[in-house]
Amino acid sequence: MRAVRSKDTKPEMIVRSMLHSLGYRFRLHGGNLPGRPDLVFASRKKVIFVNGCFWHMHDCRKGQHAPVTNAKFWQNKRQGTADRDRMNLRALRVKGWKSYVVWECALTNLTLLQRRLEQFLSREPRRGKK
Repeated sequence: MRAVRSKDTKPEMIVRSMLHSLGYRFRLHGGNLPGRPDLVFASRKKVIFVNGCFWHMHDCRKGQHAPVTNAKFWQNKRQGTADRDRMNLRALRVKGWKSYVVWECALTNLTLLQRRLEQFLSREPRRGKK
């Protein structure tokens, strides 16, 4: 467990490099926000999480794989992570932040991922009537 990193993972570095090369600037690991998002775009009030499919129980093949040894422990641990993710996304939404989750499996098609990230970051926030 000690070898599992939460910061500067390979998927996170790929996303950071991609967005930086597109001209986006961001802060890393927003400690003052729920869930400590991996990338924070404060001026846009948007955050990006880069999640591993296994640890966060994504619905892809990798995320649905369940360990056989000590199965109950791992099920509880992974389910707790997924529940905490939902709670943090809800808390961010309440605070007026938009969130986007990049799943590890999405890195197989970088062109599509880049297009989706650009769409997410370019959208203007909705404003109420004046």
